[in-house]
Amino acid sequence: MKIVIIGNGISGVTTARYIRKLSDHEILMISSESEHFFSRTALMYIFMGHMKYEHTKPYEDHFWAKNRIQLKQAHITSIDFNNKKLISSTQEEISYDKLVIATGSKSNKFGWPGQDLKGVQGLYSKQDVELMEENTAGIAEAVIVGGGLIGIEMAEMLCSRDIKVNFLIREKSYWNNILPPEEAQLVGRHIAEHHIHLLTETELKEILPDENGKVKSIITKDGREIPCQFVGLTTGVSPNIDFLKNTDLNTDRGVLVNEFLETNLPDVYALGDCAQFIQPKKNHPPVEQLWYTGQMQGKALARTICGKPTVYNRGIWFNSAKFLDIEYQTYGLMFNNPLDDEDTFYWEHSNGKIAFRANFTKSEGVIRGFNFFGIRFRQVVAEQWIRNSKPIATCISELDQGFFDPEFYKNYHHEIAESFNKAFPQHSSKVPKKKKFLIW
Repeated sequence: MKIVIIGNGISGVTTARYIRKLSDHEILMISSESEHFFSRTALMYIFMGHMKYEHTKPYEDHFWAKNRIQLKQAHITSIDFNNKKLISSTQEEISYDKLVIATGSKSNKFGWPGQDLKGVQGLYSKQDVELMEENTAGIAEAVIVGGGLIGIEMAEMLCSRDIKVNFLIREKSYWNNILPPEEAQLVGRHIAEHHIHLLTETELKEILPDENGKVKSIITKDGREIPCQFVGLTTGVSPNIDFLKNTDLNTDRGVLVNEFLETNLPDVYALGDCAQFIQPKKNHPPVEQLWYTGQMQGKALARTICGKPTVYNRGIWFNSAKFLDIEYQTYGLMFNNPLDDEDTFYWEHSNGKIAFRANFTKSEGVIRGFNFFGIRFRQVVAEQWIRNSKPIATCISELDQGFFDPEFYKNYHHEIAESFNKAFPQHSSKVPKKKKFLIW
């Protein structure tokens, strides 16, 4: 059986690897972005000079031939589902027995005048980073449109080259559609400390060109003109499925799939950023655009394709990121406001860069989730506590079990527990004995 996978990101690669573990099927991976799989989250470090492209490849180039996974760099423009054929931009036809669509995301554009000028771009692909090298050469000022994780990554990249950054977000504070107010303000202050000009409640109206067709400034909806030689459009991403529209494949925002990652067509599957669940779980997003969920989907789909139908079950929600030099971890379904049946506890260090939040049920005090800023916490501990409905008081008293900050760093357990007991005396967490730590 010949299995063809379109896309060589984490979802497609994991599917291929686990199909090979489970079977001797022929596997062909196709990508127009790169020949070899690489870590997309490391792209920013190539631009910043911390890594080279070859450092971002988790596997040696010989890995693929050794594991009998064929690689092909090509751009698929259409699919003949009736005859099970892919058609490339060079009109090459590629047959398949089973097809996996793992085409990832593309940067959003919203029809702004000037959005296609030279010096205006998004940030998602390897080619985007290469274009950013060209577009930022010798410039002094840049504008980023849209908050979120891609926006803050691009801001850090530009600041590493001493480029002045104006950061436009339409919200009242950074990423406040995801982060609770205190955390959003914490990150906003940190952005300002790095000399990034965060313009809140500000939206892009148009991008103006110079006499050579390159960006020279932007106009905001309130009429301000901001000079710049580069505009980063980081208003999110969307499933990369334009070539699948108006076909027999059912699509909405993404390719519609069931819990087995099956589409409406026989022998056609989709997963990762481009897949949309027909019936997502309550409070869960229909499109999951995370590295680790792509891995989990790939493992489940490989079993299904190899004759062992497996429901994809993500388990406890988890994500991590960096806001400049503040590390962020979140476990469980943590929204910008607690649910109606939840209480929330928030602690912030006096330096304004370290914070902890826990959400728990009002009725029984059962833990629902955590946010950590500037504190490293073990995923397995957080997941066990949430899965086992551990009481919040016990979680607070046992936080030491999850901390894994480097040796000699300060431990904030005692301060967190004392603050919690003052805020929620009815739950009365046992305060641990204060330990003496050296601060490195």
